Amino acid sequence: MSNEKRPLAHGLESVATLLTSVEETPEPIPTVIKGNIPSWINGSFLRNGPGKFEFGESRFNHWFDGMALMHRFHICDGQVTYSSRFLRSDSYVQNLEKNRIVVSEFGTLAMPDPCKNIFAQFFSRFQIPKATDNAGVNFVKYKGDFYVSTETNYMRKIDPQSLETKEKVDWTKYIAVNAATAHPHYDREGATYNLGNSYGRQGYFYNIIHVPRGEGGTDGADLNGAKILCSIPAASSRKPSYYHSFALSENYVIFIEQPIKLDLLKFMLYRVLGKGFHEVMSWEPQLETVFHVVDRRTGQLSKTRYYTNAMFTLHQINAYEDNGYLIMDMCCGEDGSVIGNFTLENLKAAGEEMDKFYSSLCTILPWRYVLPLEVKEEEPNDQNLINLPNTTATAMKTTTGVFCTHENLYNHDLLEYGGLEFPQINYTHYNARPYRYFYACGFGHVFGDSLLKMDLEGKKLKV
Repeated sequence: MSNEKRPLAHGLESVATLLTSVEETPEPIPTVIKGNIPSWINGSFLRNGPGKFEFGESRFNHWFDGMALMHRFHICDGQVTYSSRFLRSDSYVQNLEKNRIVVSEFGTLAMPDPCKNIFAQFFSRFQIPKATDNAGVNFVKYKGDFYVSTETNYMRKIDPQSLETKEKVDWTKYIAVNAATAHPHYDREGATYNLGNSYGRQGYFYNIIHVPRGEGGTDGADLNGAKILCSIPAASSRKPSYYHSFALSENYVIFIEQPIKLDLLKFMLYRVLGKGFHEVMSWEPQLETVFHVVDRRTGQLSKTRYYTNAMFTLHQINAYEDNGYLIMDMCCGEDGSVIGNFTLENLKAAGEEMDKFYSSLCTILPWRYVLPLEVKEEEPNDQNLINLPNTTATAMKTTTGVFCTHENLYNHDLLEYGGLEFPQINYTHYNARPYRYFYACGFGHVFGDSLLKMDLEGKKLKV
């Protein structure tokens, strides 16, 4: 379903105030509560995101680039306190010391030091910039310890109570990957799974990472025992796919190779060209999306090639197995160029310009794919291999694999709220298992502006 079916925006308010730098609040302060919070809810809600958008006269270009600000809402006996701290990353500290942006981010290229002579400035453009440790995407856990992470090879260990920045962690010191996602999965035995990449003379590979369970509480970071379960070669080693997350079922890890492509040659030259990281990515809708299915216990990659039309996904809802089928529910869109659009210039638009920008964005919707786990050679081509009740998803055997079409996990009323993103389930009890409910943000604006609950029995929506 395409953007035209979503109501056109009219009179959207400006969100510029959400994109201004704020001060941190290191000491917890009380909050104003409307209604009542049940007394049985006790704990801390941790979130991470951009909170500083400039240093001196230099400003970041993209929403993803702001300096990480960690937030803690502590809930106890019906009361909530709030505190926040900026992550003391090397990027933050160096930018602060120089009072300008000196570390490149996703959409912002750090310019050469103006104090250098003209030749030093010129040659500095040919140096590949170091990866940022501005871990502003997510809080994650490995072996019981808390970290903040982004999409580079660096994480930072965090004290979850004080939000104090602790040890800097480099994935490359533990396993042969150049980066890892900010969205790992956890199994019921306490192990953590993630997805990284590596490239060298043999080509470009997507690597499934396994970190064993641990007790946590150590002084330093502990990723010892981490290993690569499976290495999946990229369809094109010069233009690998961008990925943000992956899916996990009881027995399988699923990597989605989508046609958002990173041009490695341009990436090597992007400093010379004066371009941000997001400008060397391209949406190539003529290509297919491939689902790589890996046995998470043996690391064996399925010989069956599962694929579908071009689509993109940032976040998965859930995945589970049912009578020989793998069911994957994801937030999907039909235009993967959307990532580069979230520049601060676009987001700070007002009036008709904001309406126009919002209306140009791809609608993200919940889709279900169903993959038959055993595909026999004698199966005829061009016949639907799915005989599960209650799904309209299809899987057709072809000469190049199994071609899948999705089922829409929504009714038309979802479009009134702009589609949805950032899905959540009751992860502890239902991740990798059959489930009924999920929650998400509705997108009647460029940022989430409603809270949705979806009941998959009847695809009923509560807003």
